[in-house]
Amino acid sequence: MPWFLWLLAAAALGAAEFFALTLVFGLLAGAALVAAVVAGVGIGLLGQLVAFALAAAAGVVLVRPVALRHMEQQPLTRDGSDALIGKRAEVMQEVTATRGLIKLSGEEWSARALDEGLVIPVGAWVDVMEIEGATAIVYPRELLP
Repeated sequence: MPWFLWLLAAAALGAAEFFALTLVFGLLAGAALVAAVVAGVGIGLLGQLVAFALAAAAGVVLVRPVALRHMEQQPLTRDGSDALIGKRAEVMQEVTATRGLIKLSGEEWSARALDEGLVIPVGAWVDVMEIEGATAIVYPRELLP
């Protein structure tokens, strides 16, 4: 019955990982599963503890740093309104600090200038600097005299 105790320990550690989200408890749960298999084969308590310790050490030392490194990476593609940041657009109605209209990716968007004193005329090309709700914050590609 020691394998059953290891399974209970794995379940408890898995539940702790669910709440903590540190990857440590999850790796320890995996190590407890390894110990449960060792116990199920019939190896004694010392062998079970050694298997648990080796699996836990391998997980924490080898697997966790790689997993954390992958979790910190930015996604390769942006979606939604984030994908529009940095795009070029054409001014359809004069853009000021409070209002305007641009054609962005084939759609008309309300827009306003990034700088308060800036007035961007119709036909000018702008870069989308950020998106606030349904309004694009834009800056001209070339500053006008």
